[in-house]
Amino acid sequence: MIQIYHNPRCGKSRNCLAFIKESEKEFEVINYLENVPKFDELKSLIQKLNFEPLALVRQKEKIWIENFKNKPMTNDEIIQAMVTYPILIERPIVIKGNKAIIGRDLDNVTDFLQLN
Repeated sequence: MIQIYHNPRCGKSRNCLAFIKESEKEFEVINYLENVPKFDELKSLIQKLNFEPLALVRQKEKIWIENFKNKPMTNDEIIQAMVTYPILIERPIVIKGNKAIIGRDLDNVTDFLQLN
């Protein structure tokens, strides 16, 4: 089943969700601002994305700039910052099996959903 980490206030996230709905594939919506992923869940998600944790951070967010920018941090500290402030998590994230992508580009989502 497809999962989407979704923020309903984000236009890119709404577009991605609408696109997934149109695909008629079975999916689950995770509103990550209300159902904040636990540390281990986020760490696993980052592995599925094949990212370094910093690549998943919305580095232009005010919270990041004021509290974390230019501060030396371990990967675990970066993950914990996203758990503490889930608004820092890039969105939307589309998950299928043991792989995930950032779903901001619908062409990438199309290709991703077509993979076995």
